[in-house]
Amino acid sequence: MKAILSTVLFFTTLYLVSEAVQVHDGDYSFSAESVKVLQHLLESSTVTQKPSPRLAQTSFGAVCASPTLPQEFLPLCQQSGSAMVFSRLASTPMDVCEICAFAACTGC
Repeated sequence: MKAILSTVLFFTTLYLVSEAVQVHDGDYSFSAESVKVLQHLLESSTVTQKPSPRLAQTSFGAVCASPTLPQEFLPLCQQSGSAMVFSRLASTPMDVCEICAFAACTGC
């Protein structure tokens, strides 16, 4: 019984620590896990392959329509200039962010 309780406590702590890292962009703050999901969505779409800024904005709009987009990005989707924020979040080096060696990341 103690082993089960210890295991549950360990995984709960691990989950809470992984959610602690926040990525900041201006007034916006997002969990590191949500930014990873966003980066995966952007990589799987053709956003980074389009040279025209207008096409990129349209593509970011398509990402906002994705059902797999984390809920915390939905308010950003309603704001003007969201394409620039998404672009900066997409270029955030998450491997460096997880050890808080990147200025936009806090909470380690």
